[in-house]
Amino acid sequence: MNIFKSTFFPYYKKNSYFKHTALIGIGCNVGNCVRRFKKLFLYLNEHPLVEITQTSILYKNPPFGYLEQDDFINSLIVLKTNLSPKELLYFLLRTEKKFKRKRSFKNAPRTLDLDIIMYDEIKMNDKKLNLPHPYFKQRDSVLVPLSYL
Repeated sequence: MNIFKSTFFPYYKKNSYFKHTALIGIGCNVGNCVRRFKKLFLYLNEHPLVEITQTSILYKNPPFGYLEQDDFINSLIVLKTNLSPKELLYFLLRTEKKFKRKRSFKNAPRTLDLDIIMYDEIKMNDKKLNLPHPYFKQRDSVLVPLSYL
């Protein structure tokens, strides 16, 4: 089966003192992705700018776009934060870099991919950020984990 559980996936925490809610898609297909997701969880959970309130199951699925690469492991994280959508985007980009993400070409293999799927009920269409994520309804990598939240 392509659906499985691991440490912190799934996870649920009831309360948070942050005011905004963001749904973050996470993906990986380079190295030990399950271990990297655990380290990501610990990193985010200890960071003062965000708080994890929920995670989904893990989902293994084939790549799209560039097909000559390993399958992906995907999941979703529900974050609470006081960051604005763009501040959160820049925080997530720095987090990807911390986890050795390299952007060699579109849809390339990656150690970590972090996408803001939704942020509160905000709709935004900007050069750097579109909310909700424009393709999430077409991606099993989001829809399958979302069905387990």
